[in-house]
Amino acid sequence: MEKPTTIEQVMQWMPGAFLPAKAGNVSAAVQFNLTGEGGGTWAAKIENGKCEVAQGATEAPTATVTAVAADYLALVRGELNPMSAFMSGKLRVAGDMSLMMKFMDWFAKP
Repeated sequence: MEKPTTIEQVMQWMPGAFLPAKAGNVSAAVQFNLTGEGGGTWAAKIENGKCEVAQGATEAPTATVTAVAADYLALVRGELNPMSAFMSGKLRVAGDMSLMMKFMDWFAKP
């Protein structure tokens, strides 16, 4: 797949790019609160070796990611380092931090 250019494309890409062997037996719900142009609220549910993504919030997320949509898009595209984004405050995580440290590795790179 070509690199996504919108958050909607990122969210549509995620289920097909999911690598269940890397995630193992993880059961988690991750909510994305993406602000600014092209943003929105999305939820990724990972369970039984599958990833499903839907627009809207999820009840009791395992982790919540908050970022400006453009910054999250840059992160997915490999143009923004996740650790640098976190340390500079461009990416905020609430909930299970250890889960989110592994999260990006569960997906094939676009």
